[in-house]
Amino acid sequence: MAMETTAESPVPVRTVLQAVSGWIGRLGRIWVEGQITDLNARGGTVYMTLRDPVANMSVRVVGPRAVFEAAGPAVTDGARVVVHAKPDFWINRGTFSLSVLEIRPVGVGELLARLERLKQVLASEGLFRPERKRPLPFLPGKIGLICGRDSDAEHDVLQNARRRWPAVAFRVENTAVQGSYAVGEVMEALRALDADPEIDVIIIARGGGAMEDLLPFSDEALVRAVSAARTPVVSAIGHEQDSPILDLVADVRASTPTDAAKKAVPDVREQLQLVRQLRDRGRRCLAGAVDRELAWLKAVRSRPALADPVREIERQSEQVAALRDRTRRCLSGALDRAGDELSHTRARLLALSPAATLERGYAIVQREDGSVVRASAAVEDGEHLHVRLSDGRLDVAVTGREGS
Repeated sequence: MAMETTAESPVPVRTVLQAVSGWIGRLGRIWVEGQITDLNARGGTVYMTLRDPVANMSVRVVGPRAVFEAAGPAVTDGARVVVHAKPDFWINRGTFSLSVLEIRPVGVGELLARLERLKQVLASEGLFRPERKRPLPFLPGKIGLICGRDSDAEHDVLQNARRRWPAVAFRVENTAVQGSYAVGEVMEALRALDADPEIDVIIIARGGGAMEDLLPFSDEALVRAVSAARTPVVSAIGHEQDSPILDLVADVRASTPTDAAKKAVPDVREQLQLVRQLRDRGRRCLAGAVDRELAWLKAVRSRPALADPVREIERQSEQVAALRDRTRRCLSGALDRAGDELSHTRARLLALSPAATLERGYAIVQREDGSVVRASAAVEDGEHLHVRLSDGRLDVAVTGREGS
């Protein structure tokens, strides 16, 4: 229940502290995971701070020396542990702490199992998909570098990048790269570089080390922050055999900090050589095309039509004259044959014509309706007939008939 207080009816400090102590006491015994810092033994009591490796939060832990000695030598500053403790609130001082009952160091096998489970969760969310990875710009205007202060990784990246492209610009953010503060500082540097519009690529670099030293780069919060960054990120953590989860979610994975510089910055000598090769290739292609066109033009000019155009015109004129003469001969022959055929036809017509028969003394007898009389029996006495001769016609009347 909430306390009901007013300015006129306040409660004393002891009442507030007793209420807080009661609320905390209801938590019971709990298991807490964190990272040890500020480990200090005083007589039979050990004091330490248990820090959250992701958030900037910590809690004071107090316990008997025997409990810490039972956990073994692995319980040192920077170690990740699981503590079984009872929350305590000291009313006299108004301070909160955990009274440790048991402490267990997180072993390598357990760490690897947790990292594997985290990988499966992130993979199921699609954070490792190749299509999510963005390509690096060919020549970044400015590169953001997150690394330890005065570290070999910083020296390797800067030296190799400037050797490859002397004009490349960097913005270096020095952070802790191991220990309890590494995750928070790296995430803060990542946010600052990602918000800078001049930064085209971000390199997160660290040299090699033990697996425990590289744990910050497998932290879930840092991995998700890299996945959400708008700027392409290059992961260059440890050596070739090291593989923190950051390598899987980054846009480009470099085996070493030196390799990160090679992937982020082109080599000016290689690019100049490529330009020379392309220029020479372009010249050869252009020269070859010009040579082919010149050969084609020479071949065209060597053709008879262009080499001696008058001769071609004369040849065509001779061909036209020959065709004209041939046409005339063909037409004349056709006319002669047609005239001969017409003469033959005329002669046949004359030979077969009734007029020719009449000229030989014959006559044609016709009735008034124009029909020809072929027999004497076919006419009657007194019938008027027409007699056609070669030079005219006679009208006669039948007066008598005589049979053969």
